[in-house]
Amino acid sequence: MTDQINKKIMFGILMFISLILFSAFIIEYKLGYKPCKLCIYERIPYFLALLFIIKILVSENFQKLTLFILSLIFFSSSVLAFYHFGIEQGIFSESFVCKTENISEILSKEELLEKLNLNTISCKDVTFKVLGFSLASINTIISILLTILFMRLFINYGKN
Repeated sequence: MTDQINKKIMFGILMFISLILFSAFIIEYKLGYKPCKLCIYERIPYFLALLFIIKILVSENFQKLTLFILSLIFFSSSVLAFYHFGIEQGIFSESFVCKTENISEILSKEELLEKLNLNTISCKDVTFKVLGFSLASINTIISILLTILFMRLFINYGKN
C-alpha cells in the first residue's frame, strides 16, 4: 500500500515539476522575458528531477537512494535560488556568471553591436514577477519544500 501512495505522490511531483518547466518556457518564449544565466542554471535541477522521478516510477531498484539524491538535488537548487534571490535584493554581489559589461566602456561600434546582440540579462534585474514575487524567490520556496518532501519520503521509505 505504501508503494502505491508513493507512486501517486511521485507522479504528482512529476506533473508539478513539468508544469514549472513548461511555465518557464512560456514566460521566456511566448511572453518574451529573457532569463539571466542563473535562471537558466536553476532549471537544471528540475530536468534532473524529471529523470530521477521517471526512474523511480519505472524501476523499483535503488528507490531509496534515488529519493536521497532528489533531496540533495533540491537542496542545491534551493541554495542556488537563494543566491539568485540574494543578488536581486543586493545581499550578494553578482558573480562572474552574472556580470554584464558596462556598455560605456566599449570603444568601437562593432564591439557595441556585438554586446547588444548577446542580449545578456543581469541577474539582479527582476524582469518578471508573480503576485509581486520574483521567480528566484518563488523557486527558493519551491526548492526548499521539495527538499523537505524528498527527505521525508527518503526517511519514511519502507515504513508501514
